[in-house]
Amino acid sequence: MCRYRARVLTVTSVNVNGLRAAAKKGFVEWLADTSADVLCLQEVRAEPGQLPAAAGAPEGWFVVHAPAAAKGRAGVSLYSRREPDAVRVGFGSAEFDAAGRYVEADLPGVTVASLYLPSGEVGTERQEEKVRFMDAFLAHLKELRERAAANGREVLVCGDWNIAHEPADLKNWRGNTKNSGFLPEERAWLTRVLTPEEGGYVDVVRALHPGLEGPYTWWSYRGRAFDNDSGWRIDLHVSTPGLAGKAVKGYVERAATHAERWSDHAPVTVVYDL
Repeated sequence: MCRYRARVLTVTSVNVNGLRAAAKKGFVEWLADTSADVLCLQEVRAEPGQLPAAAGAPEGWFVVHAPAAAKGRAGVSLYSRREPDAVRVGFGSAEFDAAGRYVEADLPGVTVASLYLPSGEVGTERQEEKVRFMDAFLAHLKELRERAAANGREVLVCGDWNIAHEPADLKNWRGNTKNSGFLPEERAWLTRVLTPEEGGYVDVVRALHPGLEGPYTWWSYRGRAFDNDSGWRIDLHVSTPGLAGKAVKGYVERAATHAERWSDHAPVTVVYDL
């Protein structure tokens, strides 16, 4: 039975930090209980055939997996209660289309995508890779928005963007100004994505919660980061303005205790009243 609702679209995004591991720690139970119509996963880190059916091919969902060519790395997936009209893996990049970092699906009136932007590390090839990805991806975002607008559609890119945009988006921002994820040039790039005259997108949860510290979506497993809520807000819903204006509720599904976490990230859910 299809539970896709015509007027309300609930979308959840979460970096699962390895879906096989998450399935053993509570993801399957969470999935059975979720009210989401669309689910975007990142860092799946498995081929579809390696996943237990309850996590990788659950009943009642249409699922597309986009694993990375490099085994055990990255990987994005998109689950929908309604069969998509079309699905596309990658965004036309020779370097990144087989890297398990992007998949998008067309649903009625909206294109939804799952993104896993590279994490980077200052002074290494990983940071150079991140910069190359950002350059190519911004061009795609612009083209996607323009194409959607020409067809009367909206766009929603959910995922782990691996950038905290403003000081309100991470607890210890002063100590991270020279670290990947909060570098000035990364933040400036995300500003470009969110500038009406350039990228033309909206950070949906921030728009719903202006001025609020957090809500954080990732906490290190080290120390007591989760217990102290010393986190980062790097998992975002980024949409075209028309869809952002229809968002009525956005929240982080933070686990009640450290022991109940099935990932170092928490699901981020937004309800859109279409």
